[in-house]
Amino acid sequence: MEDLIKKLEFIAFSKSKPFCYGCYKEAPSGRCEICHSDDLMRLVDGVGVEFGTDWVVKHLIETNLSKAETESAFEESVCESYPETVKVGWMDLDTITVMKTMDRVWWNMAHGEYVDNEVADDRLITFDNGSTYFQTSDVERFVEEQM
Repeated sequence: MEDLIKKLEFIAFSKSKPFCYGCYKEAPSGRCEICHSDDLMRLVDGVGVEFGTDWVVKHLIETNLSKAETESAFEESVCESYPETVKVGWMDLDTITVMKTMDRVWWNMAHGEYVDNEVADDRLITFDNGSTYFQTSDVERFVEEQM
């Protein structure tokens, strides 16, 4: 994963420009020609400026890749482990619907554990501390296309 992150940082560096916020000028040489500062932000045209490359990586991923559908993937995983329907009295009901309806808190906890396992197994990756996930294979493909 470290190698992937380093490649993403390299891409972010190449897709952004050094920018002196104090002078509000681009600094293509890596040093501001006006104030001579090398404490520069990164500029992405039409997006903004900020220190570091983490925000550039996040922007590139979010604009070029689709978010992982963790809820539907989790449902699929549950469907593989349990029968499609469950009998309640005389009724045959959809197992997933019964599980979600009967205990939404448990369902959400199980979904969270599923996502955590996918991240631990390097199948999912996040760039915003878990608000959004992407398939690691999609990110790797994006990196290869950009390199």
